[in-house]
Amino acid sequence: MMALPWVFLTGAGRHQIGLAWPVSRATYVSGLMLGIGSAFGCFVIGWVLFGKSSDNWFVSIANNYRQTLDTTGFTSVQLHLVFTLPALFFSPLGEELFFRGLFQQALEERFSVLPSTVVECGFFGVVHLCHHGLSRSARGLVFQPLSGFLWVCLMFGTAFLFATVKKKSNSLAPAIISHAAFNLTMNFLIFSFLW
Repeated sequence: MMALPWVFLTGAGRHQIGLAWPVSRATYVSGLMLGIGSAFGCFVIGWVLFGKSSDNWFVSIANNYRQTLDTTGFTSVQLHLVFTLPALFFSPLGEELFFRGLFQQALEERFSVLPSTVVECGFFGVVHLCHHGLSRSARGLVFQPLSGFLWVCLMFGTAFLFATVKKKSNSLAPAIISHAAFNLTMNFLIFSFLW
């Protein structure tokens, strides 16, 4: 996803989707704070509603980490680095370039800003069912309707924050920072409280 703007767009097209520096540097700070706050909000809601059960979305993400790599012998600090460093670069860059950049702009070519943003954020939320809400087990496909729906709603809200940061700054850079701050905070909370 990260290469798509350079493959399919001209320089003017890349600028149009937000590949430009923001006018105000304050948008980096607001993006950073919104990303941290959103991750804390998701953590608190999951903790209050579901504790450490499998219905907690951050527990599902922790379990996905455990299934990805044999974690025996690693300290929590080492695990935090192994899983957080990629989460600071790949998903914020790729997802922001695609969702808040290419997809948002393509939608805005046909619809106004608000409906385009709602559709883009909706897709972002549904895609994140692969982190929690929809999984594969020995029994087959498992769907967690209540917590999965809540997780999609939380990811929709988080995407809406990222989209707002992008719109206010006319740049994807603060949205990427916001997304990275979300992932960093999420992993900090996972490895501090749920590991």
